[in-house]
Amino acid sequence: MPLQDHHQIVSVDDHLIEHPRVWQDRLPAALRERGPRIVEASGKHVWHYDGVVYPTVGLNAVAGKPPEEWALDPVRYEDMIPGCYDPAARVKDMDLDGIQAALCFPSFPGFGGGVFQRAQDKDLALLCLQAWNDFHIEEWCGTAPDRFIPLAIVPTWDPELAAAEIRRTAAMGARTISFPDSPVPLGLPSFHNEHWEPLWNACEETGTVLSLHFGSGSYVPGFSFAATRAIPGEVVLPDAPFAVAITIFSTNLMWSAADLLFSGVLQRHPKLQFSLAEGGIGWIPYIIERADFVWERHRYYQPIDFDTRPSDLFRKHFWGCFIDDEFGVENRHKVGIDRIMLEIDYPHSDSNWPNSRKRAAEVLADVPDDEVTKITETNARTMLRFPR
Repeated sequence: MPLQDHHQIVSVDDHLIEHPRVWQDRLPAALRERGPRIVEASGKHVWHYDGVVYPTVGLNAVAGKPPEEWALDPVRYEDMIPGCYDPAARVKDMDLDGIQAALCFPSFPGFGGGVFQRAQDKDLALLCLQAWNDFHIEEWCGTAPDRFIPLAIVPTWDPELAAAEIRRTAAMGARTISFPDSPVPLGLPSFHNEHWEPLWNACEETGTVLSLHFGSGSYVPGFSFAATRAIPGEVVLPDAPFAVAITIFSTNLMWSAADLLFSGVLQRHPKLQFSLAEGGIGWIPYIIERADFVWERHRYYQPIDFDTRPSDLFRKHFWGCFIDDEFGVENRHKVGIDRIMLEIDYPHSDSNWPNSRKRAAEVLADVPDDEVTKITETNARTMLRFPR
């Protein structure tokens, strides 16, 4: 079995469930009632923020529970294991799972900060966003600096503010930002638009990786979900089970990759790096083959780079991430063995905790030792500049 004791695992996709004191301890007293806070409603804990109610989605905190007990309903903090929201307890859960280090994405703000993007009061939103970043870098990661990898979110509504926050948090130690897998569903310009140049510049200048977590742009994939609206005053729910969306969520990142490959951004910014968080890797050989096919036939009558093949751009700028992808591992050399990383997804429903190491050993059973080392550890350390 290739996964031995000397193999450390660095997870590039875990999550934390924020405790309300993240904001109650960091916002001015006059703003705390409008900032994110937990309110009890019908026996459940729900978030209130600036007059809007947000649930704590049950599937986000199922670690330690059998699948028969999972649900989308809001959950109470006492119904979660402490590792969901307490960094010291998380380290113990990582030890139990055989995980050395983890990159943890936000929950209440949305993976890419979409809650603050949609907020009406942008001054308050910026304060709340910066409070999350300060908490995550100073307190969460500060609890165990060798175990947690600093991440930040940015004010997506203003690229100059976003660039400033990238520089501020990079100076504090942040290695990556969690950015929407597409800004378009949030009402923002696409990756093809020069609107984002200040952000790209700041990421290149600081060496900050852009982690594109599927769903971070607030788009739920699938024809069945196209008409979904779940905001106050406009509730239209799909008639399909959420299993449809869970099955195809990784397709979001296929769209993201195709957009960026043909955007010109990668040619203008040769140092940019993108992590396709929780996207799996099995689809990558097909999409880069297809992109090359399209490039060969269609680049002459469109504003497309004549000289650089999309597959070459992909292997220079993108990193694939998987939790449990046997097909992808079998085809790892078509993805690029130096560009594949392992995810654990604690405490979400895709996680194998507390048996992540056991499952990884099964998936990687036929992979040579040097490649296992890259997939489980050193690729992530290289991408995130997070040495042992």
